[in-house]
Amino acid sequence: MHKFFVLISTLLVVLLCTVSISFAKMVSVSGTDVNLRSGPGTNYKIKWKYGSGFPLRVLSQKGNWLKVEDFEADVGWLHKSLTSGTGHLIVKVNKGKNKKVNIRSGPGTKYKVVGKAYYGVVFRTIKQQRGWAKVKHESGVEGWVKRSLLWGF
Repeated sequence: MHKFFVLISTLLVVLLCTVSISFAKMVSVSGTDVNLRSGPGTNYKIKWKYGSGFPLRVLSQKGNWLKVEDFEADVGWLHKSLTSGTGHLIVKVNKGKNKKVNIRSGPGTKYKVVGKAYYGVVFRTIKQQRGWAKVKHESGVEGWVKRSLLWGF
């Protein structure tokens, strides 16, 4: 019986570790012109500047500094106080193309187009369902975008 308990306990630990890795924490930038740095501190070189709402995947943490990755796989560090748990999504398709994704009035291609967005446009996430995301842009445009065209949470 003891060996069975040890086996089950070990399997649960492995399962929990696998699940936590597959559901990496996401954050969004809180503020404008937020510096992504090459290391965990203000003395490190600035790699990029992000705008408000930019979604990021947290890879690790060192003190109050988060090591993050963006939708283009750029990695760097930013202070935890400059992030939020508010969901945001970014258009991840059509890089380098003069092509936009459709923003629709409902969650499906049968709904009318209410706006369009280029690669790299950030939206606040309102809700997600059945492979679609209801989003709102800072300009006030609100609608639904196919989830596979977006990156974030």
